[in-house]
Amino acid sequence: MNLHEYQTKFRFADFGIPIMRGKIASTPQEAYEIARELRGPVVVKAQVLAGGRGKAGGVKLAQTPEEAEEVASKIIGMTIKGLIVRKVLVDPAVNIASEIYLGIVNDRTIGKPVMMASSEGGVEIEQVARENPDAIIREQIDPFLGLLDYQARNIASGINLPHEHWKVFTKIATTLFKVYMASDAVLAEINPLVITGDNQLIALDGKMIIDDNALFRHTDLSDMRDTDAEPVEETQARAAGISYVKLNGQIGCMVNGAGLAMTTMDMTKLYGGEGIGPANFLDIGGGAQAAKVAAALRIILADTNVKSVLFNIFGGITRCDEVARGILQALDEVKTTVPMVIRLAGTNAEEGRAIIDAAHIPNLASAATLTEAAKKAVDAAKGAQ
Repeated sequence: MNLHEYQTKFRFADFGIPIMRGKIASTPQEAYEIARELRGPVVVKAQVLAGGRGKAGGVKLAQTPEEAEEVASKIIGMTIKGLIVRKVLVDPAVNIASEIYLGIVNDRTIGKPVMMASSEGGVEIEQVARENPDAIIREQIDPFLGLLDYQARNIASGINLPHEHWKVFTKIATTLFKVYMASDAVLAEINPLVITGDNQLIALDGKMIIDDNALFRHTDLSDMRDTDAEPVEETQARAAGISYVKLNGQIGCMVNGAGLAMTTMDMTKLYGGEGIGPANFLDIGGGAQAAKVAAALRIILADTNVKSVLFNIFGGITRCDEVARGILQALDEVKTTVPMVIRLAGTNAEEGRAIIDAAHIPNLASAATLTEAAKKAVDAAKGAQ
């Protein structure tokens, strides 16, 4: 789950990282009131979960409250990378002397968080990595010890930060790691961390990505989710308790089990070649109850790219005959002419296939193996194109 800039910075401030204390406005009038309260030049910043806001005209300086209102009227409602701007952050303007990048990510290859920093702040770290990789300083963090002071000083030295700022920088860096850990984040970054004209270190912009699997521990954070940037199907799937990721293929996949889902996707791509592939990752989990199958089927069929549907269900705890009845019940609720292939394996698989065959549904076929099912689903998708 991605947090907006204002959500990230306000959380940083809760932990003690210095930020410019602006406020959120949903209307031009609110932007005017905030600017008048701040009593000075302000920066009006579009709050959307997309990069390149400045280039798109979503970040503007305003010298007066009236100008802030005018600027906000142009930004609110504009579209940036397909996302509508519904809110702006009105921050006090700051005199920037220099910019630094500071961030933490998970490094799965070493099983540790890594703090990265660069003296080339204000631009995407990926761009710095491509154009000047030596400008990025890295420190691996032991999750049991946290970021140690000497590591923060190593980073400060590596980015040639003036020595007078080392103490404050160390506090900001160690606090950033505390925010990262306390939030179950997979990314926490300050970009840029600026040295101001009056020689202060300020987190001017921020970004956080929270691990969805940990949100049950963070109801305060989960309430911040902005679904505008998500495919509608993924929002519906989350509400139904279904693991779903939209892809660009033509075969809708409904599977119970993440590993089996990945295998199913691979098989559709194997036999589909360049032109045909999986339209989604979808794991309905154990049980495959009719209500969940129906919800998953609605989500799959909402994708207009889907030309065929492949059910690949392994009956372990749940018997395949029960799964077959659940699928038929779901098809009673969700009427469709899209061709479907059902592969059942495990407990009572033969009985389940017999139930499917006995239903005599014109667009529904059974398969004994995944290879057979994948080939049938690919052929059906090609025939529907």
